[in-house]
Amino acid sequence: MATGFFTELVGQDRAIALLSQAVLRDRVAPAYLFAGPDGVGRRLAARCFATLLFAPSGCEDPPPGLAQRLAAGNHPDLLWVEPTYLDRGKLLTISEARAAGFRRQGGPQIRLEQVREIGRFLGRPPLEAPRSLVILDGAETMAEGAANGLLKTLEEPGQASLILLAPSADALLPTLVSRCARIPFRRLSGAELVTVLERTGHGELTKRPELLAIAQGSPGSAIAQGDLLASIPADLLEQLQVPPRSRRAALTLAKRIDHDLDGDQQLWLTGYLQQSYWHQTGGHFDAIAAAHLLETARQHLRNYVQPRLVWEITCLRLARLLGA
Repeated sequence: MATGFFTELVGQDRAIALLSQAVLRDRVAPAYLFAGPDGVGRRLAARCFATLLFAPSGCEDPPPGLAQRLAAGNHPDLLWVEPTYLDRGKLLTISEARAAGFRRQGGPQIRLEQVREIGRFLGRPPLEAPRSLVILDGAETMAEGAANGLLKTLEEPGQASLILLAPSADALLPTLVSRCARIPFRRLSGAELVTVLERTGHGELTKRPELLAIAQGSPGSAIAQGDLLASIPADLLEQLQVPPRSRRAALTLAKRIDHDLDGDQQLWLTGYLQQSYWHQTGGHFDAIAAAHLLETARQHLRNYVQPRLVWEITCLRLARLLGA
């Protein structure tokens, strides 16, 4: 009956079966935990499930326009909650903070104020759908106070269901997990990953084996890797295709990396180069030794060692692997 609502979701047959059967048997749980890696379809599954819950009984396919309304946040019975930053008393989502140029300190969180808003939202009956639905994206970011504030709502949500999206049950308080029906999500196979990328207009990424290796079965991660790759100057990427072949080239490259790339880009670059060298050297270069050097560089960058120094040492050691 319900599989037509999940046609966009690839590689998550068990999740689809559990959610479809819950509706078919009229045994929708008060709370669900969608647990699995980022970028494998948890958010998409939540939107598909919302469409199924809000559709008239007996529909085999989504009613025209309903999925679009839900995706646009234009339905009175759906509340989508995501982690926020606090800026001068105002809560900003990640996208709002980026657009505002907000200087972020620490990670975003789902806050107690947002949990209280959930309580107010569920305090009135659904207006159009058979039940209200709350989706907590990034539920693992809840501070303890917010998580404790959510417990009573999970126990007695009224005419509603809640969906918590998190990487694993271990990322949440056990008291929250015990009140949720678990829906597992897995990493996709290589073929499934390619299918999703092609469907979503990112087919060019399927020709970048180093990016697919970093993504590890997560289409969302592959797309994010592609965006990061596109943010690196093209001529610098060309320089990085092979390790530097002299001490002078190594020091010049280190200076360029430090000058042109911010901290997040430099951290990403260590993983990208590990995979890139592994796929491109063709046996003429010790990719395992290079991977160890780049992993050491990543650890130093994370520990706030001076980036210029980190890259000078790393590039010089990479050059030595070529006999420079």
